[in-house]
Amino acid sequence: MARIPELHERLSDGQIELRTATEWDIPDILIAHQDDPDLHRRLGLVRPPSGAELGSAAERDPAEREAGTAVKLTIVEPGGDDCRGRIEAHRIDWEQGSAELAVWVAPQLRRRGVARRALRLAAGWLLETVGLHSLTLRVEADNVAMLRAAEAAGFERRSDGAIVVLGLDSRTLSNT
Repeated sequence: MARIPELHERLSDGQIELRTATEWDIPDILIAHQDDPDLHRRLGLVRPPSGAELGSAAERDPAEREAGTAVKLTIVEPGGDDCRGRIEAHRIDWEQGSAELAVWVAPQLRRRGVARRALRLAAGWLLETVGLHSLTLRVEADNVAMLRAAEAAGFERRSDGAIVVLGLDSRTLSNT
């Protein structure tokens, strides 16, 4: 299993930045779940996470990155540290060079291109620096804004249904 390199510098496109997720994101994550009562469901959770659950997850994050099993990146505004969303790469299969992504954006920043920009930045890093070859994103069919954001970031539909599967690989990324 490969190790996921530490993100020493923030990824930036001038409009948003991605940094390594940390425990100080917890209050903003709790607020996002409070502001969007459906967020947990869209992320595949039974209920919104508690502060204690988020704290335990934050403690595991560095070990998961080191083991190459997952990495969480926090979406922030340029120069800021407040969590405005998150991208997580999980279900990493190093033999196949693949990972599944999960993404969310705080309700107050939706419909501003933040998800598209974050997906593009994270995908570039995961495919070009980390060494993965393909990324998958599962989105509920009724989440039209996220489907559009993913497609605008270069992801292509691979299957339709109640859950739409979108994918991006290193060949596609070079064409976006």
